[in-house]
Amino acid sequence: MTALRERRVGDEVLFYARKRFVAKARILGLLNNRPLAKEIWGVDENQKTWEHMMALGDVVECDVPAEPILEGLSIPVPLRSLTLVHAEERRRFLHLLATSPSQPERTAPSTGARVPGDQAALVRDDLFRALASLKTHIKGQRPSRHKPITLLWAIGRLTRGEERMVEWETFKSEVAPLLKEFGHPDSRVTPEYPFWHLRSSGLWSVEGARAGLGKDAAAILRRSLSRAEAIGLLCSTYFADADRDRLLERVGLAGYTSASGEFPTGGSGTVKRRRVTSSQPDRDQRLVEHIKMMYKHECQVCGSRVETRYSHYSEAAHIRGIGKPHDGPDELSNLLCLCPNHHVEFDRLAIYIDEDWSVRRNSTGDVAFELRRHADHVIDEDHLRYHRGLCGRV
Repeated sequence: MTALRERRVGDEVLFYARKRFVAKARILGLLNNRPLAKEIWGVDENQKTWEHMMALGDVVECDVPAEPILEGLSIPVPLRSLTLVHAEERRRFLHLLATSPSQPERTAPSTGARVPGDQAALVRDDLFRALASLKTHIKGQRPSRHKPITLLWAIGRLTRGEERMVEWETFKSEVAPLLKEFGHPDSRVTPEYPFWHLRSSGLWSVEGARAGLGKDAAAILRRSLSRAEAIGLLCSTYFADADRDRLLERVGLAGYTSASGEFPTGGSGTVKRRRVTSSQPDRDQRLVEHIKMMYKHECQVCGSRVETRYSHYSEAAHIRGIGKPHDGPDELSNLLCLCPNHHVEFDRLAIYIDEDWSVRRNSTGDVAFELRRHADHVIDEDHLRYHRGLCGRV
């Protein structure tokens, strides 16, 4: 029953037959309808029926041997029941699920690498499969960080509008310090390794003594949503125990560890001060007050109201931050009414809102709350998807 209870909208369903995965589809809706199930399937000798139903999107045929994947997940072969696989485990096997005899290989023109599919150019799904399954050197059961650090550095260059291809000397001078600072303590600083071997990912191009993201990968990563999702995926997959704030700051992606795009200022004690001139987004205070009154200061996550001496207190939180680098809109569809605790957790990517409106812990994926929604509050689901991308939930 665990698999039934924890499935959710947006999950991928794999169809299994004859020790192979033969098709896949996305869950678009969930329902529990016993009368309809009885009409379709009838009941067994115990008067039970399959009342937990799923509405699926387009079913795509595939032909993938199941045994290597099931063994890697420690699931008995053959598969005999509905089984739930968590996202972190699924990412380890995306590259296997993408390999299918029924799907001819194609060549990505920008890289020359062989990747699955039937189109002429790298597409978004290919990019995320490649990011989640980088072929890295393993030492002490830990994958090397050389390739993911290099990719974050390259994405940082794109974000700043710099050239995607660089000469070896430039690459070495910029990437080597990052490998030394953020690689594993016992890893050698070898920038030549990602410079040449990232080509196997299908995302990287080497032209003579110049290297960088391939044209197709760069085009996808220039889109704000894909970029946020890629950064979140790389951080959650390869940098679980690293100082992500410092890493992203060093590669020029500082705002991506916070949904607001703003960094808290640390430090204490007496410090020198200087006058600065800055430009900040001008929030519409009418919207702020409107959403607070709409929910009567009750947090949409936990339902609590912070009491003050004369009233109550809540905070208006942007789902997609209006500051750099997110550049979200200042409108009601991009706002939540939250208590201070859940505002901080939402901004710092500790919680996210799933497709079925459940609020989940990013560290475990467990459901913590159900998002409260007012009938007059239409939330833009694209903003929620952007926030999930920052959380590494692609």
